[in-house]
Amino acid sequence: MKKIFPLIVVLITLSVVGILFIQMSWINNALKLKNEEFLRGVDNTLTQTKKVLQEKFIFKMHSNAVDEESRLFFLKNNFRIDGIFTREEVADVIEKQLLQNNIKEPHEFYISNIFKLAVLQSDGFQMADLSTAKSIELAPDNALRSHDTLYLSVYEDKNAIIREMLWMIIASIVFTTIIILAFFVTVRTLFNQKKLSEIKSDFINNMTHELKTPLATISLAIDALTNEKVIHDTDKIKVYSSMIKEENKRMNKQVEKILQAARLEKEEIKLNLQALDTHQVISKVADNFALQVQEKHGVLELKLNATDPNIQADEVHFSNIIFNLLDNALKYSDKTPHITVETFKHGNGILSIKVKDNGIGMDKETQTRIFEKFYRAHTGNLHNVKGFGLGLSYVKAIVDAHGGKIKVESTPGKGSTFTLTLPGA
Repeated sequence: MKKIFPLIVVLITLSVVGILFIQMSWINNALKLKNEEFLRGVDNTLTQTKKVLQEKFIFKMHSNAVDEESRLFFLKNNFRIDGIFTREEVADVIEKQLLQNNIKEPHEFYISNIFKLAVLQSDGFQMADLSTAKSIELAPDNALRSHDTLYLSVYEDKNAIIREMLWMIIASIVFTTIIILAFFVTVRTLFNQKKLSEIKSDFINNMTHELKTPLATISLAIDALTNEKVIHDTDKIKVYSSMIKEENKRMNKQVEKILQAARLEKEEIKLNLQALDTHQVISKVADNFALQVQEKHGVLELKLNATDPNIQADEVHFSNIIFNLLDNALKYSDKTPHITVETFKHGNGILSIKVKDNGIGMDKETQTRIFEKFYRAHTGNLHNVKGFGLGLSYVKAIVDAHGGKIKVESTPGKGSTFTLTLPGA
């Protein structure tokens, strides 16, 4: 997985870059083709204008030339613009030929003689445009009399080409954006899958460790019970039986945590809401937890100052919330623990419960992920922390189910403070 994952990301990245390059190349080539088509249209207009003017000249001169050879001979010796065509006639021919070539842009024309002097020209033609205008000699090649040259300047609107292709460009941008978004979603999904895979591995390792110890203890106790020296000793039988019972309870608690997490995920937990005195519940949990704190020579301080501690809550789950927060504070302590539980009531009826410790604390990244299922904070040199990473995710789910909120404030090395806010009764 570690090798395949980067390879998949690289391949997808290369694919997206390749698609973007192809899209940009396609748009650029399409614009070039449109421009070439426009230039060909101008060239065709000049050629067709020359042909039409020659036909009109033969008609105006009442020539009786019928076959191609005689017509060409007549044009070589007689064709001219001056005195035969008016400016309006030439302009009309050019206009029609432009339209036939699907060119509707503004244009101006200029016809000069052999001496480069103006014969006919449109009103808007600028002499500065001669260098860029397309041109063609109107008389046949090797004409004896006329060397009239038509200059046609068509003012191409670059934006018109873009406007004409706008729907293609927009479609290209839209589909490219979709591809990019799909790429990011795919990569994010891969990262999530990778993270889930790592979490799954950690969970299995933790679960194996948590269950292996009580199983080993139970196995040793059973072996001891079958020993001939023990089997007739009632006191030792009671000791080993009690050991088996405690380790069995311990395993059941671990299994119950996993099943509880599964029920939470499926939203199968139903709350038995009733009026609770939070101070009574907190005091009861603290009394049961006091022995664990004393083992570490720590202090568990209660500051139950809320004027009205009553809320609507499920007693079992609320007790579990307090226990999990206390247990979390104790586990992540690298010095003599000092845990404070404080309550106070807001003016809007909201009850707040703060659980503060002086443990190892958390960095910003850990704080953003602490309520994720199976996530466990890095404990540095603290190696005695056990569990599945389900405690705080359970707390968050139950608090949410009660319509409350929970947040954490922490500084590495200085401890953490969890604050619950719950609606009053």
